[in-house]
Amino acid sequence: MQDEPDTDLPDLTRGVPSARLAEGGLLTGRVGEEKVIVWRRGRDVAAYAAACPHLGGPLDEGLLEDGVVACPWHHACFDLRTGAAVAAPAFDALRRYPVAESRGVIVVTAPTGASNEPAAPALPSASRPDGPMAIIGGGAAGFAAADALRRNGWRGRIAMFSSDADEPYDRTLLTKDYLDGSFGDDRLPIARHGVEALGIAFEPNVRVESIDVPGRLVRLEDGRSEAYARLLLATGAEPRRPGLPGEGLPHVHLLRSLADCRRILADARTARHVVVLGGSFIGMEAAASLRSRGLAIDLVAPDSHPMEKIFGRALSDLVVDTYRRNGVTLHLGRKATAIAGDAITLDDGTTLPADLVVIGIGVEPRIELAESAGLAVDEGVLVDAHLRTSAPGIYAAGDICRWPDPHSGEAIRVEHWVVAERQGQAAAANMLGADRPFAMVPFFWTKHFDLAIRYVGHAERWDELVVEGDLSKRHALIRYRREGRDLAVATVGRDLDSLREERKMALAHAPSPWT
Repeated sequence: MQDEPDTDLPDLTRGVPSARLAEGGLLTGRVGEEKVIVWRRGRDVAAYAAACPHLGGPLDEGLLEDGVVACPWHHACFDLRTGAAVAAPAFDALRRYPVAESRGVIVVTAPTGASNEPAAPALPSASRPDGPMAIIGGGAAGFAAADALRRNGWRGRIAMFSSDADEPYDRTLLTKDYLDGSFGDDRLPIARHGVEALGIAFEPNVRVESIDVPGRLVRLEDGRSEAYARLLLATGAEPRRPGLPGEGLPHVHLLRSLADCRRILADARTARHVVVLGGSFIGMEAAASLRSRGLAIDLVAPDSHPMEKIFGRALSDLVVDTYRRNGVTLHLGRKATAIAGDAITLDDGTTLPADLVVIGIGVEPRIELAESAGLAVDEGVLVDAHLRTSAPGIYAAGDICRWPDPHSGEAIRVEHWVVAERQGQAAAANMLGADRPFAMVPFFWTKHFDLAIRYVGHAERWDELVVEGDLSKRHALIRYRREGRDLAVATVGRDLDSLREERKMALAHAPSPWT
């Protein structure tokens, strides 16, 4: 969320000297209590709200190059020529402020009325397919694709089928700000506009039974079918189940959907002892959020060093120390063997009181629909550089998608929010006839109490780990290297460095660092 207004910033309504705004640079000031950024290109000057519309990140602390500013928190990107969001996780344009320059003085005033969303250039009409579009999946990738189809000028039918009962929402908030009570339902939408504003046929809580590839039909469980010219598979992932005696008891909850989160919160009102099973991002973030509500938390994880395979030992130790200092009781290297009505038994015989159990032991990609349709799969749905599957007219994005990553030189599949959204955007453009390879450097963020970690790149294995800075002071950068080359970089307290490292990796394989 946006910080309190900085009264030391210049009051832009009183005017500032033009000399303070360099060509292609930013000037930060305020209009009333709002922080505003001002940008110049030649004789053109534009002013925008400085808070990222995604979650309020300070754009004046981000990375600015070639007229595009990237948010330091979650790497959303905006074109300062128009204010348009050009890369997820933001979809809404920056609020624009009226600005005038005269006699060497720049004056910015408060906007009146709503800010207009800048129009995106449409793809050439000759490249567009005949017939409707269909999207299977109502999560990050599905919403991003529907939004991108409209932004790229598609006015035809778009049908979206979702197994979730709710409209697309920001799943990353569930284990963080929503579960700890910082945000309510009003902060969950992915964008200011929803599926209704996009003018799509959205069907929640439905099951797709099969895909007729030769006939280009999506067949629903209720017997209906939907024709498509292009189809996006964005079925996401589902939580793993531990297969324990008692896991079906009413106080035991998997955590994946908004409905899951609401059930957990309902039980948390009367719970005294909470046990979280799993050292995954979902499990650990949930433990931190519930602890922030004042609940007693026992976290059971099978690894002695949670997240070590992703972050390495040093950063894993920092995460573990953060949980211990915040009062979470850790049972590392342990597994649950049984769940009873008021307790959990561990594999060493320990019994933990538990009137609420949350399971977060990871997820599995939902690839059954793709398999039954005969699409090529291998630890995910295989796609080419343009996110096309092995079947004509069918694309894939999100948690199920395994694509040729130009940065690591390997086919990878990642389960991260921004990747899913940008894959949805890229797939939508290619569904309309664009020829855009997906070359994004993977990015994710995670939060554990007051410890925030940003990670760019992808390193399933490395032969060298280099720490720059001081992790104990929470100001460090970690390089994951193989054969002398950086595959990934994690940062703590160095958000701008995270953006710079992402750009450095991206420019090796793409003309734009943020696509």
